[in-house]
Amino acid sequence: MRSVLSAAGRSLRRLPRPRTLRARLTVGLVVLLAVSCAAVGIAAVVELNGFLTSRLDEQLAEVGARFPASLEHGGKLPNDHDGDEHGDDRRQATRTFGARLVDGTATNAAVVRPTGVVDVTLTARDSKQLARVPVDGKAHSVDLSALDDYRVKAARGLDGDVLITGLPLEPVQATVHRLELVAGIVFGAALTLTGVAGALWVRWSLRPLSRVAATATRVSELPLASGEVALPPRAPESDPRSEVGQVAGAFNRMLGHVEDALTKRHASEERLRSFAADASHELRTPVASVRGHAELALLHPGPVPPEVTRALERIAAESSRMGAMVDDLLLLARLDAGRPLERLPVDLTRLVLDAVTDARAAGPDHRWTLELPEEPVTVTGDEHRLHQVLANLLANARLHTPAGTKVTVSLETDGPSAVLKVHDDGPGVPEDIQPGVFERFTRAEHRRRKDATGGGAGLGLSIVAAVAEAHGGSVSLDSKPGSTTFSVRLSTA
Repeated sequence: MRSVLSAAGRSLRRLPRPRTLRARLTVGLVVLLAVSCAAVGIAAVVELNGFLTSRLDEQLAEVGARFPASLEHGGKLPNDHDGDEHGDDRRQATRTFGARLVDGTATNAAVVRPTGVVDVTLTARDSKQLARVPVDGKAHSVDLSALDDYRVKAARGLDGDVLITGLPLEPVQATVHRLELVAGIVFGAALTLTGVAGALWVRWSLRPLSRVAATATRVSELPLASGEVALPPRAPESDPRSEVGQVAGAFNRMLGHVEDALTKRHASEERLRSFAADASHELRTPVASVRGHAELALLHPGPVPPEVTRALERIAAESSRMGAMVDDLLLLARLDAGRPLERLPVDLTRLVLDAVTDARAAGPDHRWTLELPEEPVTVTGDEHRLHQVLANLLANARLHTPAGTKVTVSLETDGPSAVLKVHDDGPGVPEDIQPGVFERFTRAEHRRRKDATGGGAGLGLSIVAAVAEAHGGSVSLDSKPGSTTFSVRLSTA
């Protein structure tokens, strides 16, 4: 039994389950109706079967034991049986069955046919079944192999025998089976029509929810992370007293809050960009002036104390670094503002050769290698900014790796794109800062090069990402201890 139940459970689990709310509601409606139809059908069949069987039992009571008692008297009952010696007891309904049992053995058995009374040969099994029928004045069902299913009643005869009278159950069964067939057809048609109508009704009822889902899909496809965003029209609201109407209303209120937050964020970013651009522009002149005065003081011909000379050199160096930082901030502000770059053919191969030559001169303690294609690779863009991308990547590899590190610069074409890679076998970028390595002012707490001093403000890689994006390209990082690769993809079209 357990194995059967487990097999049935596995079969049910393998059945496809409805995924959408519409399908679940439709299936649930059809299942509930099917259960109700099955309950009504079973109740009707059981009630009709009981009613017809009770009517058959009443007929048995009316027939009595006259037919089986006449089997041994040639159709005539003795005078002490019914007081009519000339009465013919054979006038019975067609298919009426009679049997006479003596000491549990059937001595006579016959059935009424349209042509008359016909003797029936009972099998040993039939005799046993008839012998087990109790003489209690009640009707019982038996299955006679020589005939069919019968409703029989046993009574005591005057000779000490047992007289059994039976009527066929076939009319009752035929009527019940016909009811089952009609109920099955009617209920099947009702279920089919209900399924179709229910699916249409559920679809119509859930239309507002479908509109909410469509609006949510359009919102999910918007670039909410950057720039000014115009949200799509709100989802149409239905009756606020319904669950669907409440969902639509809550969703529209949420969109309103999101739109307000995006508007405020965009305004804040615009103010920040404007401030960065203005501050960078205004700082260029005083920083250049400080640097110029420091260099001019260092050129003074008179004697200058060593401490003052050292201080002036530091002022010149820091002002130079501050000037580079201001230039980087101003470049990022211009790129954020969407100012167009030059769109001219650029020989990327020659640009790589020049940048690696400069890097080799600045970092002679590193091993610099090149992997270039046989044919020149040309892209359309701003040569100065692309050179800055290369310079920043090579400076990053030089400053953040120890002496003796091998740095490989490769250039290849991949369909309509040119892929520039800068690979080094240094200690790698710390895993905790890799997700934000291209964000501004991102710096590792522990630099890849332990003995490195000084350093930038964390703007170099953000400039690389901004310039690549301005050219319609992208930049990525793949880093682990002993292998770090920065990849810049640019369109060759």
